[in-house]
Amino acid sequence: MLLAIDCGNTNTVFSIWDGETFIAHWRTATEWQRTADQYYVWLSSLMHFQKIEADIDEVIVSSTVPRVVFNLRVFADRYFGCRPLVVGKEGCDLPVDVRVDAGTAVGPDRLVNTVAGYDLHGGDLVIVDFGTATTFDVVDSDGAYIGGVIAPGVNLSLEALHQAAAALPNVDVRKPEQVIGTNTIACMESGVFWGYVGLINGITQRIMEERGRKLKIIGTGGLAPLFQHGHALFDVFEDELTIHGLVVINAFNRKNG
Repeated sequence: MLLAIDCGNTNTVFSIWDGETFIAHWRTATEWQRTADQYYVWLSSLMHFQKIEADIDEVIVSSTVPRVVFNLRVFADRYFGCRPLVVGKEGCDLPVDVRVDAGTAVGPDRLVNTVAGYDLHGGDLVIVDFGTATTFDVVDSDGAYIGGVIAPGVNLSLEALHQAAAALPNVDVRKPEQVIGTNTIACMESGVFWGYVGLINGITQRIMEERGRKLKIIGTGGLAPLFQHGHALFDVFEDELTIHGLVVINAFNRKNG
């Protein structure tokens, strides 16, 4: 079985793929200090609690935090007896091309999302991922990653607003009942929600104008459902896009390795 690990700046997701479906997903905070032994104690405890028996013999990792990769490599080797595939590192090939400026390092999560989006929906896509940053990744008609846009994430923007202006409180992200706020919290909620609606609409429209054709907009990431339900921004919402991409990349490498 395959253990797919998606390590983001804020959270890390562990998923077990049995060859046909995912039998489990778990999420933990991303902490670079966490050792291989700690990963195993945490994961094995959850598997025992949920009565999941999985003979894991393959591991694939996508990490936007380079410092966690070493301990995840040790974790895979020590407890599952395998050398993990690490997206973006030597020995892990992609089933799509990456066409960006020479010397440019593309985040592994963006590459994985590209692979998943193309596998599920074909080419000519814009993938909008709501993570610590809000990213827009453009997938060409042949599945190649051709660049994109990086904007501050929703929660990051709220935190910066709170820290920079002492009188402004922390607020939750939600769709306000009206655009014009009549108190401080309502004003902030409106600014964040409708500000990001405008950001997403504006950037995706400009991308399509630049490409000269209609592109399918895919939404993913924690806050994507809120914005999709509050104001139809995406053609499709994919909850497990990155994890799906890891499965596709692992299968490609095992087949061609």
